[in-house]
Amino acid sequence: GMRQLSDPLLAGIKSGVVVLGRTNDGKVSLIVRTSDDLIKKVPAGQVIKELAPIIGGKGGGKADMAEGGGSQPEKLWEALQASYGVVEKLVTRD
Repeated sequence: GMRQLSDPLLAGIKSGVVVLGRTNDGKVSLIVRTSDDLIKKVPAGQVIKELAPIIGGKGGGKADMAEGGGSQPEKLWEALQASYGVVEKLVTRD
């Protein structure tokens, strides 16, 4: 479901990063999608590797799409908020 939702969101922003999360049955899932023009600066796999520990889990993927999961659904909002700083750090690095 999150993959299907992320497609039109990414298409709608043209250039950017989409981070979505959901909780279900005591678990939490994240997906990160990066537009083609930003995959070298902001690889989705790097973003998810920084966010997944916040939710008590792991994640990985490719430069354009990555997924992660964890066991702390109460931390979803914290992870989503942290995504802004992670993306900003990656965009502004040399």
